Amino acid sequence: MSVFAYKAVRPNGEVLEGEMEAPNEMALAKILQEQGAIPVKVTQPGGLSSSLRLFAAAKSKKLQPKQVALLTRELSTLLEAGMTLDRSLQILIDLTLEEPIKNLLIALKESVQGGSTFAGALETNGTHFSRLYINMVKAGEAGGALQAVLARLADYLENTEELKENVRSALVYPTILLTVAGLSVILLLMFVVPQFSQMFDDMGQTLPLPTQIVIALGDLFRGYWWALLGGIILLVAYVRSRLAVPEVRYRWDRRLLKMPLFGELIAKIETARFSRTLSTLMANGLTLLSALNLVKDVISNQIIAEGIEQAALSLKRGKGLADPLAENAVLPPLALQMIKVGEESGSLEAMLTKIADVYDQEVRATVKRLLTLLEPVLIVGLGIVVAGIIISILLAILKANQLVF
Repeated sequence: MSVFAYKAVRPNGEVLEGEMEAPNEMALAKILQEQGAIPVKVTQPGGLSSSLRLFAAAKSKKLQPKQVALLTRELSTLLEAGMTLDRSLQILIDLTLEEPIKNLLIALKESVQGGSTFAGALETNGTHFSRLYINMVKAGEAGGALQAVLARLADYLENTEELKENVRSALVYPTILLTVAGLSVILLLMFVVPQFSQMFDDMGQTLPLPTQIVIALGDLFRGYWWALLGGIILLVAYVRSRLAVPEVRYRWDRRLLKMPLFGELIAKIETARFSRTLSTLMANGLTLLSALNLVKDVISNQIIAEGIEQAALSLKRGKGLADPLAENAVLPPLALQMIKVGEESGSLEAMLTKIADVYDQEVRATVKRLLTLLEPVLIVGLGIVVAGIIISILLAILKANQLVF
């Protein structure tokens, strides 16, 4: 059992603060709920609260997706407890320590108290909230279901972030492996090879070609490492600037989709994102056409986004959803078949949720499969490079021995 500090809110708006023993944060939250209080913040022993850990990152002008998800979840929880919107915002203001978040909440509260809708207040602070977010809130307010909409939005944002986090976490090990491999080769070339280079110079013999290449690379890294580093930085900056050009980005996205394995992974990620976003929008009362026009803005790959835009135009002309998507080869065949079944059975929203769940799992499986292939390739590649350096040195040593004898 550990001692946790907590902040909670009663339905009448009373803020509770204190400490309590519990096995973990979730157990303490459950105890508070059983006592009729709504847990807003629970502090881990010797650490920051789950809220504060996210808010502590709020140093930039724009909120991170995790921060928006947390803010949405907390606001939904307070509204569900019967708080008014301005009272809920005030509670969050009181509980927030970071100035950027606090200032945002104050601005939202002042706009709401000044007669603006919550969607209007969010739009005023549009740098923090996407068009999709604002339109969903607008639909929720129009239907008198703001709390339910915020709860769905929180679910959507949390699921989206979870998928991203799974992919990032899976890439940590190969990234570390690749970095260590690169550093190992550079250290060999910069510090080990030059020691042999001096010895070979003293012998005054012609070196084998592989040895000459390795020594030249070592001299290059030692003498011009700053130029190589600057060149890499300039190359990255150039590529990023080129990808900002729509035509170049379009061609790049097309090539990405055609790449073995990686193209399949990108298609699955975008399918999961498309399905979950569209399902969430429809659940909040938006028409299919309005939802499609918003969905294309959250799709990263321009080829898939264009296909969705074409599907929206076809829908406007009276066609269904599955056939235009199939014509533009936007989604994988399984997803298209499931959408078709959903349209025919009148359960498109539920089917889209299932598609999102299926492809979330597919993304995890594909990432795992890619890593299974990538890890041995990196290890073997490093072994070949290191072996090549060692063999080039040995060739020169063996040649010197032959001359002696």
